[in-house]
Amino acid sequence: MKELIEKINAGIEAFKTDAELQAEKGNKAAGTRARKSSLELEKLFKEFRKTSLEASKG
Repeated sequence: MKELIEKINAGIEAFKTDAELQAEKGNKAAGTRARKSSLELEKLFKEFRKTSLEASKG
């Protein structure tokens, strides 16, 4: 679970960096990377939810 949380934190940092570049400088490539990061984060959050529920049960 610790590795999963580290992956989520790294993904959030990558998303924040790219989203800020798009918002502040209009960088289209950064916007594409931010959208891709958001999809990856969605998968990681679902995995975290599943893992967290299993841990709370057992």
